[in-house]
Amino acid sequence: MFSKVRQIIILAMLCLFQAGLVHAKNIEISGARFGLNGKVTRFVLDVSEKTEPSIFMLADPYRVVIDLPEADWKAAGTVATTGAVGGFRHGLFMPGTYRIVLDLEEPAVVKTTFQLPPKAGYGHRMVVDLEATSRSSFMAAVTASKKAIPEPRSQTAEVFTPKPKVRGAKRVVMLDAGHGGPDPGNLGVIGVHEKVIVLNLVKAMKAELERTGRYEVRLTRDRDIFYPVRERFRIARRNHADLFISVHADSISNKNTKGGSVYNLSEVASDREAGRLAARENKSDVIAGVNLDVVDDEVSGILIDLAQRETMNFSAQFAEMLVAELNGQGVPMLPRGHRYANLGVLKAPDIPSVLLEAGYLTNESNAKFLNSNDGRRKISRAVVKAVDKYFEQMVALGR
Repeated sequence: MFSKVRQIIILAMLCLFQAGLVHAKNIEISGARFGLNGKVTRFVLDVSEKTEPSIFMLADPYRVVIDLPEADWKAAGTVATTGAVGGFRHGLFMPGTYRIVLDLEEPAVVKTTFQLPPKAGYGHRMVVDLEATSRSSFMAAVTASKKAIPEPRSQTAEVFTPKPKVRGAKRVVMLDAGHGGPDPGNLGVIGVHEKVIVLNLVKAMKAELERTGRYEVRLTRDRDIFYPVRERFRIARRNHADLFISVHADSISNKNTKGGSVYNLSEVASDREAGRLAARENKSDVIAGVNLDVVDDEVSGILIDLAQRETMNFSAQFAEMLVAELNGQGVPMLPRGHRYANLGVLKAPDIPSVLLEAGYLTNESNAKFLNSNDGRRKISRAVVKAVDKYFEQMVALGR
């Protein structure tokens, strides 16, 4: 009798567990389309089940942000926009949240949102109607919708206690693949987004560094997900990183321009091109629909601190080593490979940090190189050699 009761309990637990697995399955988005009816722009998503979106608006530029439970985008082909919507992007914003950002050509507010049940060959549909409006009405809607904005990952400055170095312990290298999720980065001439190319590159770099047995290597992201700029260096600090390398790929109107470069933090750009790049890279949070009003500025006053200056000096030394090794491995590089710019992702006050712009996706040969096994291998080997030299120097300095 006891055995039979136990079997029933186990069976019930298995059923509950399986039900939980089914419930945990991501929503599937199988289609998306836009339509126009007078002043109303309609956005329709074909979804696998009924889902209630969380919607808010952001200004300058005008955007409507739609957050859904974690989802898999299965919609095929290009989705043409119309009406008030000039473009849109989507992706995993954070674990459990799939974000769609609508870029508006003009101010427009959410008139209504509703669900349509399966009917006439269609499955579940989520509908959002946008109505053109004035700027003042849009700004009022921005204020009213703020309650729907998810809390930032870190609302206040975090206090980090330096981790004592243990003799013989592995150094921690943090690799950061730029962009991700609803922020795709550049789309080059070969049709592969920057966020994909740099993620593949940092994975190759991680494997090459770990192969030496000398380093503990962490990634800020290991899949197609977004992290705000400031969260990236917070991740590095939480992991007590000894070195932070953020990896990106550039674009420019001149399709003949190619070659990598390595950037250090500076409040003054080393040249006009460095200033242009900083302006573009620092817009990542805007592109992904982050509400910048609630993002704290924990490092704004720390750049003039002596500790920050020492960190910047070490960063510059590593950058010089990395540029030399990239040239030595035959990686296409710009004539002046070491540059300076005011890049938000490099503002960790106590971790030597560089941003590697691996090349230009607007140059066909450069883009193909960055997207190839050969390119990833050469860049990864250069990174290992530079990291080795940098930490050898740190040991010689007693650090």
